[in-house]
Amino acid sequence: MSAVSDFSSRRPAEADYEAIESEYVEGRAIVEAEAAADERAVEAALRPRTLGEVIGQERVCEQLSLVLEAARGRERTPDHVLLSGPPGLGKTTLAMIIAAEMSTPLRITSGPAITHAGDLAAILSGMNEGDVLFVDEIHRMSRPAEELLYMAMEDFRVDVVIGKGPGATAIPLEIAQFTLVGATTRAGLLPGPLRDRFGFTAYLEFYEASELELIVRRSAELLGVELTDEGAAEIALRSRGTPRIANRLLRRVRDYAQVRADGVVTLEVAHRALDLYEVDQSGLDRLDRAVIDVLCKRFGGGPVGVSTLAVAVGEERETVEEVAEPFLVRCGFLARTPRGRVATPAAWAHLGLSVPPGAAFGGAAGQDSVQSDLFDAYDDA
Repeated sequence: MSAVSDFSSRRPAEADYEAIESEYVEGRAIVEAEAAADERAVEAALRPRTLGEVIGQERVCEQLSLVLEAARGRERTPDHVLLSGPPGLGKTTLAMIIAAEMSTPLRITSGPAITHAGDLAAILSGMNEGDVLFVDEIHRMSRPAEELLYMAMEDFRVDVVIGKGPGATAIPLEIAQFTLVGATTRAGLLPGPLRDRFGFTAYLEFYEASELELIVRRSAELLGVELTDEGAAEIALRSRGTPRIANRLLRRVRDYAQVRADGVVTLEVAHRALDLYEVDQSGLDRLDRAVIDVLCKRFGGGPVGVSTLAVAVGEERETVEEVAEPFLVRCGFLARTPRGRVATPAAWAHLGLSVPPGAAFGGAAGQDSVQSDLFDAYDDA
């Protein structure tokens, strides 16, 4: 299987949406920000095609518009672009828009797929003048490929090594000028020399509920879903600030409305559907609620280690740490301290419980202790 693929900017016909959707099978948590392979076809039908169609991320879009317009005016390829931020916020969409705005082909690959420098050399040597190369999860690229990429980004040249040992020969190979668009969820893992070679760097923020409501309405129109304003607002409110999750919830609520209602997504229908899928009004799913429930009821609010929490909820440590914990911290339900994870008063309130006097956040002394811990170095307790 090729490590790189071409992307066609053709928007699917209206009749294609149902065909694409019928092939999609829900295979993971409904509020998981990562996209399954089959889900990407559904997302492609809903993606905006130009910067003018993008909802939210106004500052990033304005900056990117200036970069692209200036490049078109100079008739040059745009600077290399690095897009960072949590999954599901539109990094791949922006890469596709860059290629569309420059009227050039887009080549798509990913960091894990480039395991050797030769893989990258083969991709680069096959590119034409002005092409856009999108590398998803660029921080997971192998180190030899990274070092080859330095020269390609700066000098548009790669050295192909033929042979091994003392008889090895490096043959310089000129490549066409291209624009690299790198996407990463962990910008801190990128080596400094690679990060410095990007001419434009943007960080995508989580979306406001009002922005997600507009996205839900747009997606409903494309999918032919009849949606009330209250229903759209309810879906947006439970989408964890992520458009990918908003679109996924919309499709599941649409299914519920079709089967158990009159096909119209109202506030009441959205409530019943999302309650059925165990997504509460704060966007917490079963795993999120299980973590704070165990933390509060079984461990008195903590502190407790993440490994212990994982065993208590019957999940792997990595699942709790990478899936549930970031959202709980962002919502203010959980705090990470050197002594372990601690439930906040908001977590107790979400469960309908009062903070007991002996809890980490119960009383001024305990609260001051936890707050002072937050300024210490985090560990993996």
